[in-house]
Amino acid sequence: MGVPVSPAGERMAIETALETHARLVLVNVRVVPIAPLSRYLLGVEGLTLPHEEALDEVRATASRAAREGVETLLLRVGTRHPARALLEVVREQDAGLLVLAPDPAAIGPRALRRLARRVCAAAGCLVWVAPDGPVDSRGALL
Repeated sequence: MGVPVSPAGERMAIETALETHARLVLVNVRVVPIAPLSRYLLGVEGLTLPHEEALDEVRATASRAAREGVETLLLRVGTRHPARALLEVVREQDAGLLVLAPDPAAIGPRALRRLARRVCAAAGCLVWVAPDGPVDSRGALL
């Protein structure tokens, strides 16, 4: 199932890009199944059904950012390792800020915490986790 963008994360990303006059890179990361024969016959695009990714939602975010005057780049990444792929994009684009903004209702708090920990540990830039970052039972950011 596709994971849409959190509204708070979208606002943070667009407002930060506007304030800093930076390009906004939106990355639609989707997990592709291990299916060597299908990948060979259909290509990576054929491994993911339209309802299994949030491409329309990410495109809508890119459209809203462009209407605000933000230079926008939309990337679609199919991978078995989403955190690793996201970190590679961060390095390639020389990002100063990573807004990790999957909708928490769609991804679940546990998966979001795990993803946030992995990305924060290796990002090499500032990381903001939407809506206000994953927190533990004491209310401390993880």
